[in-house]
Amino acid sequence: MKINNRVKEMRARHNLTQEKLAKSVNVTRQTIVALEKGSYTPSLLLAMQIASVFESQVEEIFTIEEE
Repeated sequence: MKINNRVKEMRARHNLTQEKLAKSVNVTRQTIVALEKGSYTPSLLLAMQIASVFESQVEEIFTIEEE
């Protein structure tokens, strides 16, 4: 299974830089970079915090892709 995300798209829609998003969820900018590249799977807590920033449901941002 692979987790896909729309973080980059949602971040652009909300006019947030990677740095601003990172600060708002208490992670490094590098974590956001890795997340957007798909090389990092967020914890449930981080996924929920990101969804909160975007005022969205977790499922609107993160989806599971069957391989």
